[in-house]
Amino acid sequence: MSAAPGYQVLARKYRPSGFDDLIGQEAMVRTLKNAFRAGRIPHAWMLTGVRGIGKTTTARILARGLNYQPKEGEGAPTVEFSEEGVHCRAIMEGRHPDVMEMDAASHTGIDDIRDIIDSARYAPTSARYKVYIIDEVHMLSKAAFNGLLKTLEEPPPHVKFIFATTEIRKVPVTVLSRCQRFDLKRVDAAELIAHLNSIAGKEGFEVEAEALRMVARAAEGSVRDALSILDQAVAHGAGRVGADTVHDMLGLADRARIVDLFEEVMKGDTASALAELRLQHERGADPVTVLTDLAEFCHYVTVSKLAPGTAPSSAISETERVRGEALAGTLAVSVLSRAWQILLKGIQEAQLAAHPEQAADMVIVRLCHAANLPTPEEALKALADEQDRPGGGARPAGSGGSGGSAPPPPPQARLVQSGNGGARTRPEPSPQTAAAARAAEVQAGPRLQSFADIVAEGRARRDIRLVNALERFVRPVKVEDGRVEIALDEGALADLPQRLSAALSQWTGQRWVVIVSQASGAQTLREVKQAEDARLMAEAEADPIVQKVLERFPGAEIVAVRSRPEDDDNDDEAGEAPDPSREDE
Repeated sequence: MSAAPGYQVLARKYRPSGFDDLIGQEAMVRTLKNAFRAGRIPHAWMLTGVRGIGKTTTARILARGLNYQPKEGEGAPTVEFSEEGVHCRAIMEGRHPDVMEMDAASHTGIDDIRDIIDSARYAPTSARYKVYIIDEVHMLSKAAFNGLLKTLEEPPPHVKFIFATTEIRKVPVTVLSRCQRFDLKRVDAAELIAHLNSIAGKEGFEVEAEALRMVARAAEGSVRDALSILDQAVAHGAGRVGADTVHDMLGLADRARIVDLFEEVMKGDTASALAELRLQHERGADPVTVLTDLAEFCHYVTVSKLAPGTAPSSAISETERVRGEALAGTLAVSVLSRAWQILLKGIQEAQLAAHPEQAADMVIVRLCHAANLPTPEEALKALADEQDRPGGGARPAGSGGSGGSAPPPPPQARLVQSGNGGARTRPEPSPQTAAAARAAEVQAGPRLQSFADIVAEGRARRDIRLVNALERFVRPVKVEDGRVEIALDEGALADLPQRLSAALSQWTGQRWVVIVSQASGAQTLREVKQAEDARLMAEAEADPIVQKVLERFPGAEIVAVRSRPEDDDNDDEAGEAPDPSREDE
């Protein structure tokens, strides 16, 4: 009685043997078919992509196409195989003498490459081309790469190279520039599910749709990983693959329970959320996997809210889709974004923690706590409502707005100078007047009637070093047409007056005299800015809404202040123009 043939795993049994069998790589297949038809076949290819995506299989199919020879006749290189050729089976099984496969992870040195270079000089024994397939090519040493360069650039006409790697960034550019590169994409979940379903039908075992979705998600676009997981699930379920089988085998959480957990967290119900997480853990769900699934669902809800119809839905069950869209209609983007950030950080913590289940508990606690916090907009509105209520510090009459309207928001969190005292205000001219003014300025140069005008002109001309010196060390005394009188603070460069005179002459097209005066002069622009900063900070600290915010958030502090636009308008009306430095803001 003969022994039963050995079992062949699904990943090997259903390994593609032609380009038509490859799934998810349509762009690459189209390019290769066109190249072969046109006779534009390169001497080296570089295949890159994640593990299990089909790099080595594609390399063997390429070698088969290069050496394709029908059983009758000579044939020519092709990627369309009407029948099995003379060399096809041996090439696809990795045992053809003219198609040599080398694992660069275990053959990393220059001696291994030297063997390839020496053997490449000899003609193939039976096939049309000698084909060298080097897997994980990024593992070669620097000396090995350098030794390969000359042969790779000008190989003998009967030699082809096919490289495969998962770490394309580690391959030297000198090698990449000598190869035609193809990036193999992760297979879309919908396409992968259809492929798995087809194989299940051929093998005659029953697989639930939810189980296929779970396998596709776990495979992350890798066909080999998907087939290996399906193979294991078939053995685990004794011929029938259900969702519970995949749950137990991979330590996954029930996706419906993930949505339940997400809803509990978004409601801020810490006790119920922790109980749900513990129940899932007791059923075998890995804590890191639960957090990852929560992040994936959070992403789905966010995309569904902002761009309905574009969210990835092939690996999402109908229950997740319906409940996810309902949550998208009720949750604010700021809440979802905050939950995503917490989950992203929490997944890393759980992966590194000695007790991942405890780390996951703390992530859930943070999520529930954050769900109970108001958004910044809600906090400001609540504080404004308190101010408007009787006895709550309502705004004085005449401050603008009607009874129940919210007061203007407090100064925002970025500081900008609001004025320097010496600048002029200019009304907005009509288009005709502005054009005439520009034409006159081109002829006569800019009119600089104040020290602020000089600094503004320097800033407009991007003379940052001169502007910085003028703001820090110069105290303006008097500015007239063609004449500037200044006082210098300690630390100013000795040639600053000469530099300023040369710059002014260049800007205006007329001679300027800069005189260093013994008078004390006015404040430097930096001192003006610091005084304005202090004024704005004092106003912000005295603002009742800001005080309420600081009370509600212990430890918070005012970092910087920006004046309100209406304040700037009032300053203009009063004759105080904004500081020239604001022109760059």
